[in-house]
Amino acid sequence: MTVDVVNQQNEKVGSFDLRDEVFGGRVKTDLIHESVVRANAAERRGTHATKTRAMVSGSGKKPWRQKGTGRARVGEIRNPLWRKGGAVFGPQPRGYGYRLPRKVEKGALRSALAQKLRDGQVIVVDALSVSEIKTKAAVEMLKRLGIDREALLVDVKPEERLALSVRNLDGVRVLPSNRVSARDVIDTRRVVLTQAALGKLQDALG
Repeated sequence: MTVDVVNQQNEKVGSFDLRDEVFGGRVKTDLIHESVVRANAAERRGTHATKTRAMVSGSGKKPWRQKGTGRARVGEIRNPLWRKGGAVFGPQPRGYGYRLPRKVEKGALRSALAQKLRDGQVIVVDALSVSEIKTKAAVEMLKRLGIDREALLVDVKPEERLALSVRNLDGVRVLPSNRVSARDVIDTRRVVLTQAALGKLQDALG
């Protein structure tokens, strides 16, 4: 399978050979799901908190003696059974991040890219650059490539001028090829890759 390589004027300047063993197999949506769930979990703030009986305000003194009053025994007014008492087993601040096996992450990214390629939502360009740091210049470049909505721009080492030019564009992101995840690919409408970045990804995912 081959894909066309275009320049920034959307003119064909070559082609790129895709290896069937990398992008020609079955799209494993279960791996994509696992990778997306892990990425979402890693971004959870986890700042939720409840007060235990040690944290709520109130005296630690025993309200009445243990025996002889006819009432239930109690040790302190911060008892979780009482109104305004501490919470039992409530949520505490913690991190939700976890790791997936490297093969799962690679398989998820491979499947995500394969799906985008089959849907015709991948554009391969010879280079990604702008002449000056201007949002207008980035918008014009994207329009020439037929992009007017969300897009993920991937290069081996993204140009700083391009990254600064698109940072005000809603839905447009720039990432280096070694930082791309399955969620980044699935969560965008179009993927624009430089020929060098696609080659790096094909070698890494092979």
